[in-house]
Amino acid sequence: LFEPKKKNNNIKLYVKRVFIMDNCEEIIPEYLNFIKGIVDSEDLPLNISRETLQQNKVVKVIRKNIVKKCLETLMEIADNKEDCKIFYEQYSKNIKLGIHEDSQNRSKLAELLRYRSSRSPDEGTSLKEYVSRMKEGQTQIFYITGESQKSIENSPFLEKLKQKGYEILFMTEPIDEYCVQQLKEYEGKKLICATKEGLNLINSENDDKKKEEEKDKFEEMCKIVKEILGEKVEKVVLSDRLSDSPCILVTGEYGWSANMERIMKAQALRDSSLSTYMSSRKTMEINPSNAIIIELRNRIESDKNDKTVKDLINLLFDTSLLTSGFSLEESHIFAQRIHRMIKLGLSIDEENAELEKIEDLPTLEDDDDDMEAVD
Repeated sequence: LFEPKKKNNNIKLYVKRVFIMDNCEEIIPEYLNFIKGIVDSEDLPLNISRETLQQNKVVKVIRKNIVKKCLETLMEIADNKEDCKIFYEQYSKNIKLGIHEDSQNRSKLAELLRYRSSRSPDEGTSLKEYVSRMKEGQTQIFYITGESQKSIENSPFLEKLKQKGYEILFMTEPIDEYCVQQLKEYEGKKLICATKEGLNLINSENDDKKKEEEKDKFEEMCKIVKEILGEKVEKVVLSDRLSDSPCILVTGEYGWSANMERIMKAQALRDSSLSTYMSSRKTMEINPSNAIIIELRNRIESDKNDKTVKDLINLLFDTSLLTSGFSLEESHIFAQRIHRMIKLGLSIDEENAELEKIEDLPTLEDDDDDMEAVD
């Protein structure tokens, strides 16, 4: 599919049993290039060219019928679990490319999708099966994208979702990012990315009341964190999706996710101007029930200009960059902060360490004595 020397399709075109061409792009879409076969038509002229093929109504009817027949066959394969597993391992990228390109058959192709999930981590589950297992009152299908299942199944973005008993789909192939951009919903249920804004979880009245109280308590802290981080984040807010981790970085609902940003950076011939307006505008979400955040709030209230607070907020930002799937731009500064924390943990005083270095240096007087001995 993504190899330049590979044939675009394997359908041979015959007219009245006379061979015309073996690479007719108009007869079958690119995502079905693994289908092999012969098309023999009585209605096409023998002297047909590529130009007339594009405008010929008979070719359009042939194409429509081939796609229809192929999808019917694929649906039959999907009914058999073992056959579906073998087929999906080989041709999952083709199905996802079809969802991206073929708007007419998108809903049919969506039936063929299989993803591992938080409830089915070892076996692919269909969107139909996901919907059948949805909680009462759930109106959204939750998913998370990432480099591998191992890197996303314990992601901090999923803490509250798992706690509330929601199932999350794991999307680990680069083409999944393009696929979900087109597949906005399934059976009226909107697909929501767990790493983006717009995650609305159903809360009780007590939860909403508690949230309002916490918002007033942490308002000052959010302002100061935003001042310290400056342009690195768009805003700092309290999180609805965290239960254990201190903070994470969430991207805008309509921009690139952290995973999509990673994919686009890896493109050899990418358009750098595209990243200027599509790259993620980060929102820092902090967890008001986390011990680190509570202690930071107390320190900010006692002294806004505390140097260690600034250092710790920057360190929290760097760690949340990593846990949220972004890459560190200044990894050496992050390393320096970690080394400083290690020194504190080992009770090493930086000033004493510098003095020890000076003491270890040889004295100049001894060198002079040695020189005199040589003379």
